[in-house]
Amino acid sequence: MKKHFLKRNNTLFFGLALCTAFVTSCSSDDSSKLGNWITGTVFDGAPRSSAVSFMIGDYGYAGTGYDGDYYLNDFWQYDINGGYWVQKADFPGEGRSSAVGFSVNNAGYIGTGYNGTDELGDFYEYNPSDNSWEQIADFGGTTRRAAVGFGSATSGYVGSGFDGDNDKKDFWKYNPSTDTWEEMFGFGGNKRREGVTFTIGTNVYFGTGSSNGLNVDDFWVFDTNTETWTKLKDLDDDDNYTVERSNAVGFSIGSYGYIAGGDANSVWEYDPANDDWDEKTNFEGTPRQDGAAFNTDSRAFIFLGKYGNYYFDDMYEFRPFEEYDDED
Repeated sequence: MKKHFLKRNNTLFFGLALCTAFVTSCSSDDSSKLGNWITGTVFDGAPRSSAVSFMIGDYGYAGTGYDGDYYLNDFWQYDINGGYWVQKADFPGEGRSSAVGFSVNNAGYIGTGYNGTDELGDFYEYNPSDNSWEQIADFGGTTRRAAVGFGSATSGYVGSGFDGDNDKKDFWKYNPSTDTWEEMFGFGGNKRREGVTFTIGTNVYFGTGSSNGLNVDDFWVFDTNTETWTKLKDLDDDDNYTVERSNAVGFSIGSYGYIAGGDANSVWEYDPANDDWDEKTNFEGTPRQDGAAFNTDSRAFIFLGKYGNYYFDDMYEFRPFEEYDDED
């Protein structure tokens, strides 16, 4: 407990310094942009980065990650309507960071990741009705970390990432009814690690991340009904865009998608109707990488993450259609 207390207090003072150093994150210039950040409920577990998160109904779930000393396997539920965290049964696999998580048909799934020595490929299903875990078929592709995972109404999908030697661009489909993985074809984008996705309706949007030490700029949409990929405008299509980054988070609210954090503290809103981006109010917390996020149709939260050797347990709710208010 003492270890985590010291980390939080160091983070507080470090955050004040960062607010001075990263003027754009605390600047009054944000008053001209739409979007407001509200301080949320502090995560009850240890501060950490590279955790997994997913939604089931009105509950957000988060777990695993790395706290600077240990690879973790604890698992938590956030009651969005009540605004509080509850610890659930520990993730049964070995502690890990940079895993993937997604939900399908009221069940959650966590797999792949990194244990400090090796990339991993094992996978587990979480049943919220009885707070239980069951090991399922190992991931169909090579072991990896820093991939992306997302779910549809009937299937889960995992792709990209880093296998310990190479960045990846392959995608795999998981069928819960048969407990099998099948490789999917048709993604024509770049290899990458640490990309993000967000879902609007039945479409999943995928972009950002890095490969060969450079941030990639291609942006794609996956139609979960037809299981086809379509290339969209590059993230640097407009000279005013600064959407490219890695180690960020993605989420959606209503009919818009958002990318925040990572290499930059700016927040960008994606309008699929026009295939373009609009800059919103900067993230109001301390700049961070490897955070976590989840959302309902109307609410979104960013939490956890790190900056250098400082690990966070704070949480913020984003309200994209409200005027910026630096007093709340």
